Amino acid sequence: ITKLIVQGLLMLLEDTVTVRCRKADGSVVKACLPKAQAQYAALIKAETGAAKQVALVLDTTFLPEAPAAGKAGPSCLGG
Repeated sequence: ITKLIVQGLLMLLEDTVTVRCRKADGSVVKACLPKAQAQYAALIKAETGAAKQVALVLDTTFLPEAPAAGKAGPSCLGG
């Protein structure tokens, strides 16, 4: 998850980014945020020489839960 967040940060190059996930994944994603911030800053420094920090915020609006078997509706899998 950390590498996925860093990949997104490299595409956005923003100072503040809100990360949205499923409610069930919130604690896992929150635990990854400090490491993602550090990896992002280190990668930007190594590649460009610039000191760039990013503030990551875990969104309080969550993605839909995973779909239940045999049940239609929105889900985090694109439904």
